Amino acid sequence: MRRRRPIKTSGSSFSTDRVELGDCVSGMLKMPEAVVDLAFADPPFNIGYDYDVYKDKMTPEEYLNWCQDWMEQIYRVLKPDGSFWLAITDEWVADLRVLARTLKFHLRSWVIWYYTFGVNCEKKFTRSHVHLLYFTKGKTKFTFNEKDVRVPSARQLVYNDKRANPEGRLPDDTWILRPQDHPAGFKAEDDTWFISRICGTFKQRAGIANQMPEQLLGRIIRACSNEGGLVLDPFLGTGTTAAVAKKLARRYLGFEVSKNYVTYIQKRLEKSNPGDPLDGPIPQGG
Repeated sequence: MRRRRPIKTSGSSFSTDRVELGDCVSGMLKMPEAVVDLAFADPPFNIGYDYDVYKDKMTPEEYLNWCQDWMEQIYRVLKPDGSFWLAITDEWVADLRVLARTLKFHLRSWVIWYYTFGVNCEKKFTRSHVHLLYFTKGKTKFTFNEKDVRVPSARQLVYNDKRANPEGRLPDDTWILRPQDHPAGFKAEDDTWFISRICGTFKQRAGIANQMPEQLLGRIIRACSNEGGLVLDPFLGTGTTAAVAKKLARRYLGFEVSKNYVTYIQKRLEKSNPGDPLDGPIPQGG
């Protein structure tokens, strides 16, 4: 991690329940310290994806320096008990995990999101997962609403064991086979989350970018924030984080560099209301 001079910040433009057009680092610099309950980041992966205004191709050094810039700001704006979730691919997960540790984030879980309709590859195994790194700012003090994300246990579903906790259990840390390879092996209590990607034929597909499923964000937001809390997304994309936060009665704030995406997000938020059901099937696994 490179050494840097202190960055001057200003909280003059801070407000919530809004989407800001512009660079997330510049936007977060306007925010006061310690105001965010939960940050979720699904940044560009630096793999040459064709965005409309952003060039997704930097040198490794440029990309890591840029990631340091926005991760430093996430750390600064998080509350002492705040949480940070990072969605990232194989190419950068190790580097960004080390960077996060250097910035004093505490890793609590390394979740694998397994999805159907994997990205087909010809000279390596088909990719069908994304890494979800769950960090907290504080080592021992943080929000985790475990009752809101419990799943039925094997004792309940398979064995009908009266000793089973009727509230279910939290996910395990486990390796898993694909469901079609071993149908009995993919259990609802695992931390490999089996949730489909938003594919082109799906009703909820926006058609303008890679899109996170609402149910995936719902699990994260329920677990790591409370109603009325502030959820931040520095790379809003199609606005799933903001829409889910609004449906779950949280405040939201996000940044997006594409004017086209911001227009779409604003229309999406107009149709989203607190208490609305989340789109998509309820996730299996974890």
